[in-house]
Amino acid sequence: MACDALIFDLDGTLWDTTHTCADAWNAVLAELGIAHRPMTADDVRAVTGRPHLEGIRLAFPSLSDADVHRVADATARADTLAIAERGGTLYPDVASLLAVLHDRVPLCIVSNCQAGYVETFFEWSGLGACFTDFECWGNTGRDKAENVRRLITRRRLRAPWLVGDTDGDGTAARANGLRFAWAAWGFGTDVRCDRRLDGFGDVPPLLDAA
Repeated sequence: MACDALIFDLDGTLWDTTHTCADAWNAVLAELGIAHRPMTADDVRAVTGRPHLEGIRLAFPSLSDADVHRVADATARADTLAIAERGGTLYPDVASLLAVLHDRVPLCIVSNCQAGYVETFFEWSGLGACFTDFECWGNTGRDKAENVRRLITRRRLRAPWLVGDTDGDGTAARANGLRFAWAAWGFGTDVRCDRRLDGFGDVPPLLDAA
């Protein structure tokens, strides 16, 4: 069946904000008076793709549950504010090819990010007009598989590809019977997929894939 939409993950697939987020996390730790080593972009990258609260819990295993929730709440706000100001790094060819792809099929985003993050991506990148719909953990409290399911139902999609960079993206695709294209430039390694993408230029052929 011909592809009737592309559903993209965001972080590690369309852009990288890990340096901006690491700085925001360190500012939050200082503001809350929590002693901790400085966090790096690699620390953020290691938990990117998970729901925000889960990612903070994994990134700060030595903190109490109360402090994890304090840090999660504060970094959710701080990340969005920092990214609105500093943005992130779009991967090569993302902007130019999204402008072409959205003339052929609906483009959507499903992310495990906090509320307001996708809108910040749209505004900072100027790419909001390329997308038909999105869903995220921060809006629903649901995992990626469920949010993909909600989007498919809402848009009445029949045969979209899901494009993402981690095993979690692949799991969400398989849970919904979707084909999964692995963005190998992102944060995951050796991810099980139906098609490997080595650059964003490999995305357009998905529209004609059998």
